[in-house]
Amino acid sequence: MNGTDRRTAAACPRPAVRDSLHTPARVVELDLDESSGLRSPGGLGAVDPVGRVLALVRLHGHPLGLVTATGAAGESAALRRALVDAAHRELRVPALSTATPAARPGRVGRARVPAGPVTVSVVVATHNRVGLLRSCLDSLLRNGYPRVEVIVVDNAPADDSAERLVRDRYEGRVRYLREPVAGLARAHNTGLAAATGGITAFTDDDTLVDPGWIEALVQTFAEDELIGCVTGLILPAELDTPAQVALEHHGGFAKGFAARTWTLDDRQADPLFPFAAGRFGSGANMAFRTARLRALGGFDPATGTGTPARGGDDLLAFFRILVAGQALAYAPDAIVWHRHRRTMDALPDQAFGYGVGFGAYLAAALHHEPAMLPALLRRLPGGLRYAAHRARTRPDPGCASGHRPTWHLARRELQGLLYGPVGYARSVHLARAGARAAG
Repeated sequence: MNGTDRRTAAACPRPAVRDSLHTPARVVELDLDESSGLRSPGGLGAVDPVGRVLALVRLHGHPLGLVTATGAAGESAALRRALVDAAHRELRVPALSTATPAARPGRVGRARVPAGPVTVSVVVATHNRVGLLRSCLDSLLRNGYPRVEVIVVDNAPADDSAERLVRDRYEGRVRYLREPVAGLARAHNTGLAAATGGITAFTDDDTLVDPGWIEALVQTFAEDELIGCVTGLILPAELDTPAQVALEHHGGFAKGFAARTWTLDDRQADPLFPFAAGRFGSGANMAFRTARLRALGGFDPATGTGTPARGGDDLLAFFRILVAGQALAYAPDAIVWHRHRRTMDALPDQAFGYGVGFGAYLAAALHHEPAMLPALLRRLPGGLRYAAHRARTRPDPGCASGHRPTWHLARRELQGLLYGPVGYARSVHLARAGARAAG
């Protein structure tokens, strides 16, 4: 197994026009193999959008890329034709006759290992967002996978609204657990301890889960026993506001449409590999072999949202999977749709939090794997040059759509990165103090 692409699909999101991710748009899905119209993200039903539309193009359910077009009222058929034309013009679209559901486009010609009837535990951590949680759970329960348990972990809730939602709307279908101590990693560990499945998947309460998400995760694990973690494609569920557009341009969550695998022995273009764990995926769409994650001790409770570290729990888990000699796979067929924050005033703090989380992750990585310090020191100068080059060459959305440049978000993220190790140290101190008090 190596770090090369396992599919020939586009390696990153490819909008049909330059400003499609820089301009507010209605997000939809389009399957080239279906004669029906456009659907809302997550398969929620047919839509007839007006104005700019950003479409995820699929073939037999497999995602190929993103295209855009503009629709007018009452002209849904014309909009679909425009999107289909854009897909054939901008994306690599295999011939329908050669791309059957059993042999999805772009996959290398190596036989799949049968997935088997493995049980999957899905952990959804939530904190005072019952409306978002309801939509997330509804999408999860539309999955057709036959053996799944859904676990909601209510993290330091202000009231019992999430518990009442699970009891009244999902009784017998969703398990409810409460984790009183704030921290996403703690919530995930509570869910991990209760999970009965051979695979434990994690998503957030502000996502919509694609109907084929669980099956895609299971099939990817089945390809190789060495795979200890699988991440998937995260796309915006909506781009209705300038804030959502700005966040998507600043980085978003998508890692592309090409399946990949990594091991610690891989040679990578990124000089910070394997420390640049953010390229592997995000915590809103990740799954692990349950026994292997437990063997690592689960997630570090001094990391994650809700602690002074403000993140890094997912990145640290990815890093430790690789250091333990296992493989990490990225499966674009495993799709979740993320609902970005809608207001601009939330973005600077969010960018700062991303930076803090990454800095905290680096500190935590060396705390857990001190033998990796020489490797980090060797890679750091080249990694900083690489990151600076990418920042300089990133397109400015202000040129295309009139939005302000996202340099202020990049600056806030850098400030957070410098603070990250301090945040992790504070979080470790608080966790130890809490453990002593509890003991």
